[in-house]
Amino acid sequence: MRTNCRHFMKFGGFIFASVCAWYLGTLLAYLIPQDPLASTFDQLLPEKPKNYMPAPKRQKCHHWSPCLPGNYAYRIVSGGGKERFPQICFEDKLLLSKQEGNAGRGINIAIVDYNTGKVAAANYFDMWEGEFSKPMTDFINKAPQKSLIFIGTHDDGSTKLKEDGKKAIAELGSKEIRNLKFRSGWVFLAAKGFKLPENIQKEKIIHSDNSKNRYSGWPAEIQIEGCIPRNLTS
Repeated sequence: MRTNCRHFMKFGGFIFASVCAWYLGTLLAYLIPQDPLASTFDQLLPEKPKNYMPAPKRQKCHHWSPCLPGNYAYRIVSGGGKERFPQICFEDKLLLSKQEGNAGRGINIAIVDYNTGKVAAANYFDMWEGEFSKPMTDFINKAPQKSLIFIGTHDDGSTKLKEDGKKAIAELGSKEIRNLKFRSGWVFLAAKGFKLPENIQKEKIIHSDNSKNRYSGWPAEIQIEGCIPRNLTS
């Protein structure tokens, strides 16, 4: 009987010692770093520089890549539907837009002095109501030599466009002006008194097609953009 009691006490003592050892080990593991030497060494090292990915730099006229020095940046966007007005951007400045209050239904035009890069005039000409084909033609013909001429349509630019207007635009180099239809989207860049490089975007057109239109009754916006060298002479 005494032997059994002695064995029981030894077993109980063993269990108690095991629990104490486990508790003490857990406590020490919590209080002491797993690798105190490495932790101390890391504290002696200079703080590592943090690498941050810089935000993409915004380019002029929202280009994906910047124009090289010695170039003008431009972007022409046609209107879309009734509410999305056209925009003409030159050197990161909106020459014509809804915000500027000088864009509207019809044919929208901005004229820029090529030598100075300053806007000379900007206006829109309604081709659905009224008789504005002749005023538009006069506006184009009065543009000085060495002018950049930016054109974009909104809503409809064809219904009341007369032959004199088509001829004036065709003489600037447009290949699509006579293809303009009801609610076609059209953008065009021209130079008066000198020639633009062949490799830049100058003209684009899209026709209204009920099976493909982005908006109910209107096609999607279209755009052209690019860089115009500042040293063109002829």
